[in-house]
Amino acid sequence: MRREEKIAIIDSLAERLKEYGHFYLTDTAQLNAADTSDLRRKCFENDIKLIVVKNTLLKRALEQSTGNFEELYPVLKGTTSIMFTQSGNVPAKLIKEFRKSHGKPVLKGAYVQESIYVGENQLDALVSIKTKEELVGDIIMLLQSPAKNVISALLSGGTKIHGVLETLSKREE
Repeated sequence: MRREEKIAIIDSLAERLKEYGHFYLTDTAQLNAADTSDLRRKCFENDIKLIVVKNTLLKRALEQSTGNFEELYPVLKGTTSIMFTQSGNVPAKLIKEFRKSHGKPVLKGAYVQESIYVGENQLDALVSIKTKEELVGDIIMLLQSPAKNVISALLSGGTKIHGVLETLSKREE
């Protein structure tokens, strides 16, 4: 590979690191062609961009980027595939689901919500991360809860008052 090609690849990777908010580093070695194709199809369906990269080029792209990715440098060994995504937990869910039938990919590391996760043992933590939309939904539910309680109390209080008035009116007769 010529120097110009390497520079173009590094620039392309650096641009994708800026464009996407999150990325996962995985090991997809020993997957046969059919399994790799299936993984790529599932990534496409979930709006995940899957690219197999050379570790040295990825390291240079990470160094060129604005973030501090030094904790990820030690995992850049062997075969590395990078999953770019806009949603923090979707690749983790995909990896977990895909491994039920294939055994791979193995999570090497991830950069999600400005935090770095290193190692296979972080997969469950990454699956449990909520997306921005899920967090907004939770906040709306929390804000609606007191209003629902007040309305419910007013409605039940109205029937109680009605019941008391009806009992009193029958008592006088």
